[in-house]
Amino acid sequence: MLIHFGGSLLLAAGALGLVYGLWYPAPLAAAVGVSGIVLLLLGVDVVLGPMLTFAVYQPGKKSLRLDLAVIVAVQLAAFGYGMATIAQGRPAWLVFNADRFDVVQASDLDTRYLDEALPEFRRPAWTGPRWGASVNPEDVEKRNQLVLEAAGGGSDLPQRVDLYRALETETANLRARAKPLPELEQFNEAAAVQAALSAWPMADAWLPLMARAEPMVVLIDTRAGAPLAIVSLHPW
Repeated sequence: MLIHFGGSLLLAAGALGLVYGLWYPAPLAAAVGVSGIVLLLLGVDVVLGPMLTFAVYQPGKKSLRLDLAVIVAVQLAAFGYGMATIAQGRPAWLVFNADRFDVVQASDLDTRYLDEALPEFRRPAWTGPRWGASVNPEDVEKRNQLVLEAAGGGSDLPQRVDLYRALETETANLRARAKPLPELEQFNEAAAVQAALSAWPMADAWLPLMARAEPMVVLIDTRAGAPLAIVSLHPW
């Protein structure tokens, strides 16, 4: 049982490093609400598996090897399924969209027009989310189609990888839409705002970050026309 428990701990440690170190870097894990799935995964891996081993372990039992093999196989299958689910939901892109950023998870990407996407946007990275910008189609008919799809619950602009562009191409719009830092104190405690800003002294503006579980704030350096960091502050 101790060997099984130790192996489960190593597997769990590797999973935590992968999830929180690469796929969901802080504070994006809270923004998209992945921690509940991670806790369930660890419960199955670290707790349930070794407990089943303890329950069936009897020295000299004829079917012991088979029992342990079944437990490990089921445990690994459940672990693999959980990790696959977490991987599919990982933040793939942080997309500037009109007057905010959107966290676009890999499972939400609309790849129907993948051949029309720029090469750098055709595959989401496995080493963490990347920055980008989404632009409306120039063709009026395509733009109207996009509006109708979004209104009907389909893909909206941030999910359409064929409409992604390098963030640098939207620098002027980013600067124009950026909000002054004092506005953050309308929605947050002054001490929390100052604590966040103290780590990023180059920040002189901000924009909202839309996410599935908790909206946050992107700090902006308007002189460089680029985002600096995501901080766990309320944008409204």
